[in-house]
Amino acid sequence: MFRIFLFLLTNLAVVVVAGIVLNLLGVGSTHTAGNQLNLQALLAFCFVFGMVGSLISLLLSKWMAKRTTGTQLIENPRTEEERWLVDTVQQLSARAGIKMPEVGIFPSYQSNAFATGWNKNAALVAVSSGLLQRMNREEVKAVLGHEIGHVANGDMVTLALVQGVVNAFVMFFSRIIGNFVDRVILKNEEGPGIAYFITTIVADIVLGILASTIVMWFSRFREFRADEAGARLAGKESMIAALRRLQAEHEVPDQMPAEMTAFAITEGKKEQGFSFASLFMSHPPLEKRIAALQAKQI
Repeated sequence: MFRIFLFLLTNLAVVVVAGIVLNLLGVGSTHTAGNQLNLQALLAFCFVFGMVGSLISLLLSKWMAKRTTGTQLIENPRTEEERWLVDTVQQLSARAGIKMPEVGIFPSYQSNAFATGWNKNAALVAVSSGLLQRMNREEVKAVLGHEIGHVANGDMVTLALVQGVVNAFVMFFSRIIGNFVDRVILKNEEGPGIAYFITTIVADIVLGILASTIVMWFSRFREFRADEAGARLAGKESMIAALRRLQAEHEVPDQMPAEMTAFAITEGKKEQGFSFASLFMSHPPLEKRIAALQAKQI
């Protein structure tokens, strides 16, 4: 179960490809006599290659968001609602100290919104058509404040850096596992063999999936910070009201593409107690977010 499917899938694909390149081009400098690993050289290789997938995902994030959600940018507001939306984003972004993001609307019955982009001064903020239909303007403003909070906090960049570090360790330990299978189990001391290459690719995928729980933990953590930012920018009661509105809609079919969920304000699902799948949730339960916001002095 993936909550930032596209970000993780793109990242994982690049990590696997980078791993193959590492195996083909860098393996000579990471192995010594007797098929031993040079751990320092290996770690350096993995850090460089491991950051590639994350940075590519970050740089492509805005383009991917537009394509996967069907977001239509508001370049020349045609209605009073669009004008209000653009003006509100402009006011909130100025208050948050960032440059005006691109503003868009994407088709979805569910009330939702997201922010993404490689730079806090070159971001995209978009809301769903369902959100505009069912939330009042104070609630919409709070949602926009939440998303702008993500941008101002640099969450997209931080998420990419966290993912990059995770990538590095995934690749590092995958190659240790591959070397163990090749050298210790299969007794190959003449240099890396086919078992090493196959094992490291499989381990890259398996460890990459398991390690994504760390990225998801950070994603849940940043939601609380974005809620606080929304409360400061648009008012605490408005932010709580918006979260309650989202909570009431938890049974509405979720039409936000899975790949964009981590950048959205809600997953559209209600907590069913702890499970392994909950480790892959990009957002904390709405009831916990509301309780945390109520306890804050803002």
